[in-house]
Amino acid sequence: MDGRVDYPGYLRLSVLLDQQRVIGPPGAHDEILFIAVHQVYELWMKVLLFELSDARDRMLAGDARMPRLRLRRCREIEQLLIQQFGVLDTMTQQGFAEFRPALGSASGGESVQFMEIETLSGVTSPRWASGPTRLAPSDLDRLRRRQDEPTLWDGYLALLAQAGFDVSTQERRRAAFAEIARGREGDQALWLMWELTEALVDHDQTWSTWRARHALAAERQIGARPGTAGSAGGSYLWSRVSARFYPELWEARGDLGTAAGTVHGM
Repeated sequence: MDGRVDYPGYLRLSVLLDQQRVIGPPGAHDEILFIAVHQVYELWMKVLLFELSDARDRMLAGDARMPRLRLRRCREIEQLLIQQFGVLDTMTQQGFAEFRPALGSASGGESVQFMEIETLSGVTSPRWASGPTRLAPSDLDRLRRRQDEPTLWDGYLALLAQAGFDVSTQERRRAAFAEIARGREGDQALWLMWELTEALVDHDQTWSTWRARHALAAERQIGARPGTAGSAGGSYLWSRVSARFYPELWEARGDLGTAAGTVHGM
């Protein structure tokens, strides 16, 4: 070998492009679109887990700068995930119905990477841990390991504590958030902390927007009918839209107004 790597080899295109295998009836034109879109979702989720884990680890190590950049990248990826629903919306109900039986009991609710992202981001009572599940034992082990890890919220609070803030109670954390928001203009360290706080809120907001867009896409295709695998479909998806990874950061925004001596924002 001469050590050269070509484009198809580097990206393993022969393997990648062999994965869009339709199993529905002949003539089901939209099935390959459905498969490709969801495979792309999983690829981006792999990147999200990589970036979010690094942001968490760096916060635990006392770094406020790089996690902000990692979270900014995650926000851009999440916006791409939202935009992909526009491609799915080009699929008619009839087009989906042609191959939907081929899905069998498969459900997006079985996406382990999706559940990992939510657990890493701060969901403390994941659905998979509270009742019967169809997940494979290896996937459950993977999720349990993720649940045992520190979350992004843990990393953020560790960073605040290292910066000298008292984070022992919710009241004291809210006081810390207020100090960061009010003092950021004249203090570089507080400015970095403010930017990181906003990046966490961006991640939270964009993920919630993804949930809402997902609910709309499901409702567009199947209306109020149950989803695959007997799931509640749109009703469950809508119930998740209001969930927040960092409710304390959202609640703290009501503590500060636009009166004299305060700033716009959190």
